[in-house]
Amino acid sequence: MKSPISVPSATASRNALVLIATVAGGYALYWLRDILTPLAMAIFLLIMIDGIKRWVAERTPLSERWAGIAALTLVVVGFFASIYIIVNGAAGFFGEASGVSSNIGPRIDKIITDGAALLRIEQPPTAGELIASIDIRSYLGQLAFQMQGIASGAFFVLVYLGFLLASQIGFRRKIIGMFPSRDSRNEAMEVFQRVRGGVEGYLWVQTVTGAMICLAAWILMRAVGLQNAEFWTFVIFVVGFIPVLGGAVAGLAPPLFALVQFPTYWPALILLVGLQIILFVSGNVIQPRMQSDNQNIDPVVVLLSLALWGKMWGVVGMFLSTPLAVMAMAILAEFKGSAWMAVLLSGDGKPYADDPKDEKDEKPSPVKKIVAKARRAVAKTKAS
Repeated sequence: MKSPISVPSATASRNALVLIATVAGGYALYWLRDILTPLAMAIFLLIMIDGIKRWVAERTPLSERWAGIAALTLVVVGFFASIYIIVNGAAGFFGEASGVSSNIGPRIDKIITDGAALLRIEQPPTAGELIASIDIRSYLGQLAFQMQGIASGAFFVLVYLGFLLASQIGFRRKIIGMFPSRDSRNEAMEVFQRVRGGVEGYLWVQTVTGAMICLAAWILMRAVGLQNAEFWTFVIFVVGFIPVLGGAVAGLAPPLFALVQFPTYWPALILLVGLQIILFVSGNVIQPRMQSDNQNIDPVVVLLSLALWGKMWGVVGMFLSTPLAVMAMAILAEFKGSAWMAVLLSGDGKPYADDPKDEKDEKPSPVKKIVAKARRAVAKTKAS
């Protein structure tokens, strides 16, 4: 009989300690979610502001200070506009949707009857019976509570963002104080630049592909005649930042409402097929070509990250799940002791596959240009 593999006691103790620390850290993140979720969202907005500021400063005659003011104004206005559309647009949408037609009840009954006929159900329930079985008052209360949470969360996000912007002034002095050695300081800055480049690359890919999807979806919904096509276009763009679930909402929600709006099933069927084709082309043709190697996250990791952060932080966690996974892979890849974790998180086992030595003959993508700019910034820091 083959003897079992012996594990040193020091290794077993260290692994047990890491496991306990991971569980304790996860519980702390869940327990402090009301405090940490607006902070995480503020950091996310700060990265967006910094990226837009550098983009404006490089392509316009504005100084770095005015470019920062322009980027801050753009992001804050966009943030408030998004909240306004979500809150007021959703309320107006459902108000108009309730009056799509005077025979909305019979239309739902017809859908239920046709569905029951396909499933060979003899006595299907009516729309009135289904509505009566739902506790609408409790759902309205939950909706009001969620709206209140969005408003208060937005306030705290802006408060955190203001303090983060103010603390940027002393960031360099803090780095010097934490890493007195120039070599260690340059390594820390390289980690920071790589994390920032990964998040900015993710934002660039999702924004551009989301705009393409929204344009095609808006044309399709307008051609079919779906009401509130602009509201659905905004919803599709926002949920596009949530992996897996975002595609399901974008591809199924408009066709479901088309079932109620139109007297026939053809508009809903056209929307369903058309949106699925748009999402398929974007997810399997366009997006993979735009993604850089620093975002080659394993699909299983994306799914697990979505479930984990969604469980701990709700919708905000779902929204930030992929950027957090990109950040984790970039940080873990910088240290020898945790490099194997970065390999497991990566899609092809090469978290550093964007090495310039391996892509001399390859035309760099816009996302790889972002990473290259981050490396040049590190080089400037080393030279100074």
